[in-house]
Amino acid sequence: MQPTPMQPPAALVFDWDNTLIDAWAGITAALNTVLAAWDMPAWTVEEGRARIRGSVRDTFPGMFGADWERAAAMLGTAMAEQHLSHLALMPGTAALLDVAVAWPAAIVSNKEGVILRREVAHLGWSARFGAIIGAGDASRDKPHPAPIWHALALIGVNPGRDVWYVGDTGSDMQAAHRAGCTAVLVGNAAHDGGLNALEQSGAAPHLHCADAWALASLLKGTAPA
Repeated sequence: MQPTPMQPPAALVFDWDNTLIDAWAGITAALNTVLAAWDMPAWTVEEGRARIRGSVRDTFPGMFGADWERAAAMLGTAMAEQHLSHLALMPGTAALLDVAVAWPAAIVSNKEGVILRREVAHLGWSARFGAIIGAGDASRDKPHPAPIWHALALIGVNPGRDVWYVGDTGSDMQAAHRAGCTAVLVGNAAHDGGLNALEQSGAAPHLHCADAWALASLLKGTAPA
């Protein structure tokens, strides 16, 4: 699918994991610490990529029942101990962020807010984003639009199709649609069944770029003077 922008962006909002950062090794390792405590089978990194979508408060009650808050606290401890050592950039992220400095920008992720901001700071990127919103920072988490709206309020931008929300999953595309923004997919969404599956679920992207390099190239052509 060739990206064809509906209108140039006024602001850019990015998902984090698997969009800008490959942190799945750390996420899966921390989750496996929790699963082991509950005598559940460990997940591979590939299973983590395919199965982890919602935030902890939306998914852990179904996984751990009444113990979900204790499991969530254990996950937070495990993440704090090891997540920074697993951070790696997705291909093209550096080029994309170099172009993105031309716009107001924010991050909206389903990673816990404290962990997310620690990772952004570790990479020296905190000043690049006017808002860094993670799970628990808004009234609801993605795919609800609340965290996108919250981020936009913090950077002083109104929701609209001139806001591009950039992500890699069907949940990201749903959140963008529900927030009234342009949904920009990076990658092939193979973990969600591919583009056809997104279209059938009503989560088709408005724009699709093969990777961050392609999105950086597209943005260069729309950068404000």
